[in-house]
Amino acid sequence: MAGEYVTLVCDDVPHDVVLTDPGARVLDIAQVVRRLTGLSLWRSKVLARQAPAIVLDGVPQEDAEAAVAALRNAGAQAEVRQQPEPDFLTP
Repeated sequence: MAGEYVTLVCDDVPHDVVLTDPGARVLDIAQVVRRLTGLSLWRSKVLARQAPAIVLDGVPQEDAEAAVAALRNAGAQAEVRQQPEPDFLTP
């Protein structure tokens, strides 16, 4: 059994929602971040000002795309990034 590896295949690879630029209306973006994450308004505003920042981590693709659409509708620039697959075979 030594030296055998098993590769797991997932149906849905987790995605990250990255806020790249909050734009001019930081408070509006902070309110969207608050709604998406459940953070307080103050912490959401701090997160929005720290762009580029990961707003959501490890969510399904549909949820990530909906979050990016909400951020873009509020005037921010955001993108969905697929999380890299872990490399278990390298020591």
